[in-house]
Amino acid sequence: MKMPPELRTERLLLDPYRPEDEAAFVALFQDGRVSRWMGDGPSTEAADRALFGRVFSKVYAGDLFDVWAVRRGGRLIGHAEIKPTEQSGGHELIYALEPAAWGTGLGTELAQAIVAYGFGTLALPAVHATVAAPNTASLAILRKLGFTHARDIPNDDGSVTRLLTLPLTEFRRRLA
Repeated sequence: MKMPPELRTERLLLDPYRPEDEAAFVALFQDGRVSRWMGDGPSTEAADRALFGRVFSKVYAGDLFDVWAVRRGGRLIGHAEIKPTEQSGGHELIYALEPAAWGTGLGTELAQAIVAYGFGTLALPAVHATVAAPNTASLAILRKLGFTHARDIPNDDGSVTRLLTLPLTEFRRRLA
């Protein structure tokens, strides 16, 4: 079983999930303010428990992609991933933070760490993100990091998901 590497920012620790994180993981995904922006939206507690189990049985066991618990002060406050997706045609950044962390700059700090990992460790040519069009906070974070709108993806329910992209060249330009 290959675990993702530990990543540190000024205020956050991204490390592999541990079995004892299940309750906090489920609580994060059961919070409707968070889950409304994740995947297909809110799901059942049983589905979120099953998802947590698959992090170990499929993702870590199969070394499929990197998934982290996001901690601040030793407490789990979020979730992060970088994984290949068909929608983006490359690797997609995925992150969520508990509402108490919103508006504090932690979202930018978290997204920046995963983007840097994608370019530095994974040697990606670009990092992508898909965001529900009404999720203005996440769109603002990604634009601040240099992501640009690539295209809209219409959903079956009539809503729209925005695909954003940050090429390595733009990432390097912003660092210079």
